Amino acid sequence: MTGDLVSVFTASFVTFFVLIDALGVAPVFASLTAKGNPHYRRTMAWRSVLVATIIIFGFAFFGTWLLRQLHITIDAFRAAGGALLFLIALDMVFEKRTERRETRADEYLEEHETLDDVSVFAMGIPMLAGPGSIATAMLFMSEAANWMTQAVVLAAIGANMLLCLFVFMIAGPLVKAMGDSIAGAITRIFGVILAALSVQLLIDGLQGAFAAV
Repeated sequence: MTGDLVSVFTASFVTFFVLIDALGVAPVFASLTAKGNPHYRRTMAWRSVLVATIIIFGFAFFGTWLLRQLHITIDAFRAAGGALLFLIALDMVFEKRTERRETRADEYLEEHETLDDVSVFAMGIPMLAGPGSIATAMLFMSEAANWMTQAVVLAAIGANMLLCLFVFMIAGPLVKAMGDSIAGAITRIFGVILAALSVQLLIDGLQGAFAAV
């Protein structure tokens, strides 16, 4: 039983770690909060992580109920989630996701010359709590066999959120130390890992759907 829970935590943590890509989001956070003082940056870091955590946990808790109301089977959702994550993985490998993040950040800075609250948009949504992380939370929770497994999944999500908070707190020095080349390489590696995970989800979903026919 303990081994199964460790396996679930590892799979959940790695999936969300790769999907959220805190190291890839750090440059965006640094650019959006560059004009603020240290207190402003710390506040935005806390609020961004809090907003994203509430949104992801909300869908994690009520996602299964929503699927039932929409008459969507878990196998269909697993296959659709795998396809969605594969598209995200392709964007990460070819750095399209990074380009969109940077473009979104630049557009936000052009429209908001004063210091605004970026914790909801653009950091909380969609940088952290994007379609991929929301769908994955719903998927892992719907597959959990009991409350202990669900608690492990939530713990893995929470651990990733704490990691995001830590990365945001040191975003400035971290971005300078990494540079664009290292950050790009990390994102590409995460993209390859996410692609493998997404293909497995897609295969499992299709097998389950055809087996039920």
